[in-house]
Amino acid sequence: MSRIPAVPDGRQRVVIEHVAPEVDCGRFPVKAVVGDLIDIEADVFCDGHDVVRCRVLYRGARDKHWREVEMSDLTNDRWRAQIRLGEIGDLRFMIEGWVDHLATWRRDMTKRMAAIEADDGSESTETPSQLEDVRIAVLTGADLIDAAAKRALVARGAGRVDFRRLEKWAAGLRHQPAIRAAGHLALNKELFAVAERYPGSKFATRTENEFHITVDRERARFSSWYEFFPRSCGSGSTQHASFRDCEHQLEYVAALGFNVVYLPPIHPVGESFRKGKNNAVNAEPGDVGSPWAIGSAEGGHTAVHSQLGTLEDFESFRKRVESFGMEVALDIAYQASPEHPWVRQHPEFFRKRPDGSIQYAENPPKKYQDIYPIDFETIEWRKLWRELRDVVLFWAERGVRIFRVDNPHTKAFPFWEWMIADVKHAYPDVIFLAEAFTRPKVMYRLAKLGFTQSYTYFTWRNSKAEFEQYFTELTTGEVPLFFRPNLWPNTPDILAESLQTGSRNAFMRQFILAATLSGNFGIYGPAFELMEHTPAKPGGEEYLNSEKYELKAWNIEAKDSLAGFVAAVNGIRNREPALQDNFGLHFHTTNNDELLCYSKRGRRDGTPLLMVVSFDHLNIQAGAVSLDLPQLGLQDGEEFTVEDLLTGASYRWRGGTNYVELRPSEMPAHIFKIKPATLK
Repeated sequence: MSRIPAVPDGRQRVVIEHVAPEVDCGRFPVKAVVGDLIDIEADVFCDGHDVVRCRVLYRGARDKHWREVEMSDLTNDRWRAQIRLGEIGDLRFMIEGWVDHLATWRRDMTKRMAAIEADDGSESTETPSQLEDVRIAVLTGADLIDAAAKRALVARGAGRVDFRRLEKWAAGLRHQPAIRAAGHLALNKELFAVAERYPGSKFATRTENEFHITVDRERARFSSWYEFFPRSCGSGSTQHASFRDCEHQLEYVAALGFNVVYLPPIHPVGESFRKGKNNAVNAEPGDVGSPWAIGSAEGGHTAVHSQLGTLEDFESFRKRVESFGMEVALDIAYQASPEHPWVRQHPEFFRKRPDGSIQYAENPPKKYQDIYPIDFETIEWRKLWRELRDVVLFWAERGVRIFRVDNPHTKAFPFWEWMIADVKHAYPDVIFLAEAFTRPKVMYRLAKLGFTQSYTYFTWRNSKAEFEQYFTELTTGEVPLFFRPNLWPNTPDILAESLQTGSRNAFMRQFILAATLSGNFGIYGPAFELMEHTPAKPGGEEYLNSEKYELKAWNIEAKDSLAGFVAAVNGIRNREPALQDNFGLHFHTTNNDELLCYSKRGRRDGTPLLMVVSFDHLNIQAGAVSLDLPQLGLQDGEEFTVEDLLTGASYRWRGGTNYVELRPSEMPAHIFKIKPATLK
């Protein structure tokens, strides 16, 4: 037997459908940034022929009352309003629609008056019946205006003044004996506008759900990350560095143009089953182990490795980072070494094996005895959640506002939604980056749950077709409403196949792609700019002599370093709004499969940039690019100049099809700024 739906108030006649922007029917928030001008749209209509009005009701985290903005009719019952996002935090909105009886009356009154007045200026030919219809309509309008006047009386601000004006208008309609004059008075535009300020929305329909927009600060949209191991900042490969030793490297990172300094875990490292060099099962004396094996007798996730320094040393380091206009990002890895204080204090946080010992991490046949994973199915899950959240709050209280989260896809989804929301309630400006190299639907779910940014499959895309397909997916449809990609050519875990040739051009190409395809990207350095490219074994992605397991001595002043090139590209990013957003990516056609052509334009500054990238690091590649001119703000046949921001060279182009050539001995890509001939 079918269920009979509940009967709503039958006087609520307006229907509201297809609200945008929204994610999963409003289940998850849309992501935006302070200062954005957001279009909110919906289909709004009712039965019959009455006039409909609708508005957006919205409130930010600190608003005590709902604000409202009227929606405009686009076409075919589609409506739109715009709101400017003025503060970070959670913004909620609803849409409300109602039948506007006053506007319906005015529309019909206009038709009635037109019917009794001849278009050619000759004497009118109205019938007594038509005049009577006008008289009755005038009296009907007076009642509607009276109702608006009463609503004005209880409104704040100018309501009392408007009440008197509307009351006088209604009285005039009732006491005007000349029907035609009464009809003209009824159509007074100025007085109608006053009445419309007090709509009769008693039987308004509201969307059942409140829709949410997570409003982040600008760094959520535009960030350039530089990862380095602070313990390797010493004077030699055998000396464990401190935070104070690292401060000399900050000037170098700032000169490269990055704005986020990301540190792998800075906590004490476990002793039991410590990994040796190259991930050896047995460590030798002096081996420093993996910083992701967190915890020792010195403490756990809220402690600092004693050789790096103290909490005070860390805070001094953070302030030094900020003095260069950068921010610190810390790694959050929810796992523990066998010596972690949690193992002793909260054994219930870990899964036990049949023999009573704690289950270590493994990915059969691989075993990670130096790490205990957290058991999110523990009976003490509430206590566990609070303990994990408090780790983030501990560092947030010490000024950290960016966190890169290790392997979030191996932890419970409900935890992330709760934890991120709870932390952002206290610190709305916090940013979370999900290191989730996993299945697409899992990556997207984490983004919906609250992660600000996410790692992507960029690292494994190697051809023109792969890039076009993948970034079309990331920048069209629903995905960009909730998913902000952060592109990494390399990480301490991943030496990508594209870099293993050691070709200078390959490194430069991957850097340009990462820096121009997304508003957020990062590199693991100095391995990247020094072009580390030797894998631990053929076909693998692990670095030989990986810094994850040993100290490294990096010569950041090496003559063949890509540091100058990195600084130049970051300089372009920092100057050009088109590269500071994920908005406006568009692929253009080329007749050469080794050449990828795409443009970007910023949401706030529509000036586009045009990129052409060669995937061949050995040979000259040339061909014709066929531009989608309207995407670039150009007209067919128009002459314009393209200036290569990488080399300074300029070329004169005309129309949509033009010739490009890239030589591996010079530069693997163009970053063109377009200058129409009309601009000087």
